[in-house]
This record gives sequence, structure tokens and C-alpha cells, in this order.
Amino acid sequence: MEVNDLTDIIDKVENSARLFLKILDRIGGVFFSIKRKKHPIIIIREGCVYMTSRQKIESAFSKEGTNEVPAVICYEGIYIRDHWEELTDCPWWYQYSPDINQQMQWYRDFIIKTGQDWLAIPYFYSESDRNNKYIEVNSDGVFINDKWTGARYELRKPKVSGWSESGNSHSVHPSHLIDTYDEIDQAIHIPSEFDPYRIIKNDINALADKILSEFELYPICHVSSPLWSTYGIWGFEGMMTMIAENPNIVKYACERYLELSIRSIKQSSVLGAKGIWIEECMTDMISPHAFKELNVPFLKRLVEEIRNAGMKSIYYFCGDPAGKWEHILSISADAISLEESKKGFVIDINDVAEIVN
Repeated sequence: MEVNDLTDIIDKVENSARLFLKILDRIGGVFFSIKRKKHPIIIIREGCVYMTSRQKIESAFSKEGTNEVPAVICYEGIYIRDHWEELTDCPWWYQYSPDINQQMQWYRDFIIKTGQDWLAIPYFYSESDRNNKYIEVNSDGVFINDKWTGARYELRKPKVSGWSESGNSHSVHPSHLIDTYDEIDQAIHIPSEFDPYRIIKNDINALADKILSEFELYPICHVSSPLWSTYGIWGFEGMMTMIAENPNIVKYACERYLELSIRSIKQSSVLGAKGIWIEECMTDMISPHAFKELNVPFLKRLVEEIRNAGMKSIYYFCGDPAGKWEHILSISADAISLEESKKGFVIDINDVAEIVN
């Protein structure tokens, strides 16, 4: 096929990439995905195979590896918050809108502008909520209204850097360090009823489905490790104190957080995720023994659940992994993600490759 012929086809085709792919299947040839204003499109180059974003990441998980390295943003929400005006001309409140067309408008801009290869796919308003809720913009501000209940909530534009306007600390500092099993039960509530398929029943997957029907990205969702989750009830000082002085209570709290994480994994699978990003923070500051006893067993079960659900796991260890490599590798995650060199420690990708392999 000549390049001019291909250009003519591209100029004439205004349908989705999937429809264009069907045309190419009949023509024959190899293809890859590039970004365009409205849809990804397919282009042919004789003798060369170019991967879609999803294929790049799927190949990166394989034993054979990939020659095309995928590029991703690990915390898309933070990036979007801090760069909204650079990513899209849409009003900031589109990200909260129950109107799926408004959501798709800014998502298209974000995906095309960044060119990243995965996407943290969103949960959306249920069909009922989409019918009852709407955005109101007036001189007093931006509000989301519920026609059914009459409720009206003001929306605030997210602040760059995320710090509150009052300047108050975002850290957790509990007034009381809970240290009994009953208190843990109350603090970490596990609903008695759970149905991951309510996402489909209530059409909560509508936005994720629409995005993935247009863009060949690798869909992911996030969970936190059970041990890191305990920061939410104890804060930093309390978490470290409990790990040192009351490990049995820590294990009990981790069991409950593990149950919630497993539920989240099942929901993510139903939503359409193919990978799970497991966030781990602050555990570089505990001993290798504490990491092995209070963290690894729960992470192994988490990874097993992800694998049983047909997804891949990416374990993100924050901080310096020195002294914990044996335990990190024993988790058997499908991929390991590390921070860049900082705070007095060095992460050399070549050294990491030798350790992992």
C-alpha cells in the first residue's frame, strides 16, 4: 500500500478506530495506533509492527518483554488537578458532571494530550443518579443538584498542589490511639452485603466502557496495601508505635483492610480493569522482620486475588527497598514499581534489573 493511498483513507474515515481496524483487516498489513483529535486511528507500515498502548503493557508483562516501552502516569488524579488548563479547555467542573458527554470531552483531551499508555478507569454515577443529578453554574458558584432529594452541594475547584485553603495539615493525627479489637471493628467497617456486579446492574461502568471503546489503553485501578491502609486510623506516629508494640492488633487491622481491598479488586475486574496498582507507603521505615511478618502475608494474598481475577499486579514500593528485596520479591507481584532516587537513597534501574532477574 502506498503512503498516499493510506493518507486518502485516513482523510475519508471519520468513524472509530474499531471500524477502521475492520477495514484494515480486509486490506491486510500490519498496523499501530496513533492519536488523533477525535479517535485513535490505525496506520500501516510495511514490514514493521507497532503496538497499541494496551499491547505495549501486555507485552511488558510477558517473559519475552517488549521493544516498545510504555509510558504512564502513576497518579493521574494529581496530574489532572495540577494541569487542568494545560490539558483541556473544558470547565473544571466537567470532571464532576453526571453528563457522560461532558466527561468524555475532557477525557479525550487528557488522553490525547498526555499520550500515556494506561488509564485509571473511573467509576461513574449510576443510571439513576445520572437521571436525577445535574450541575448548576451561576454567580454564586458551581453546584450539583439532586432532583429526587432536593439536595444541593457546592463544588470547589481543586487547588493546585492539593493543600487546603486554610493551610491545615493533611496528615492524620488521631486524638485517641485505638488499640482493641472492638475499636478496630468499628473503625474499619466491612458491610455485610457485597455484590461486585452492582456496577453493571446500576450502569456504574458506563463511562469506563465508553472510554475503552474509543481508546486502546491498558485499564487499571488502584488499591492500597493493608498495612499502609492503617495510616488512616493511626497516622504516622501511631502506625509506627503499633507496629513496634502491638503487632497482633496490627495484623487484625490488616485482615480487615485486606477484605476491603479484595472487594475492591473484584469490583475493578467487573469495571474492566486489567491491572491493579498496589500502593505501599512508609514501610521502608520499618524493620525487614516487621515487613515480613506484618506486610508480606497480606500482600501475597492480595496478589493472588488479583491473579485469580485475571488481572496483573503492579506493586509500588515507596522509599528505599534496601534490606527488603528478598521479601518484596516473595510477594510475587507481576511487576514492581519504585520511586526515583531521592531522600538519601539511590535507585539504579540496572541494579534493580540484576536483583529482580
